[in-house]
Amino acid sequence: MNHGLLILLIVHIVCAVIWVGGMVFAHFMLRPASLALDPPVRLPLWRRVFERFFPTVWVLIVLLLATGFGMMFLAFGGFAGAALYIQIMMGIGIVMMLAYAHLYFVPWQRMRRALDAGNFPGAGAAMNQIRQIVTLNMALGLIVVAVAATGRYWG
Repeated sequence: MNHGLLILLIVHIVCAVIWVGGMVFAHFMLRPASLALDPPVRLPLWRRVFERFFPTVWVLIVLLLATGFGMMFLAFGGFAGAALYIQIMMGIGIVMMLAYAHLYFVPWQRMRRALDAGNFPGAGAAMNQIRQIVTLNMALGLIVVAVAATGRYWG
């Protein structure tokens, strides 16, 4: 493997770990801990968390796409030359990115507007939609990690 390809792979792996790891942390650590807080405290906390995490995810998505397509064409000569596990990773990754875009542009915007209006029930409903999408994306991300780690051994 040449140095350029190795750098693409390292950046790709680090970006995936940050995104999936962030979702795991939010879902299994931060969410349960925050449930002890009343909605007027909990929901603004989540807003502050998301205001930091969501821009990072956009950068990660750009880097994941750039490094993924870069490796696809530099290492495999395009989609036709890529192994099935590589194509599965890319397909699931694109689904994750689309789900994230929906999360960002629909329930996240609803949550922000509801909090700005002091509408905690509305913000809570939007937060529940965000939680559902994050749960889906976290599960898909963990599947991608498993595929990435084992795919070359599928035979």
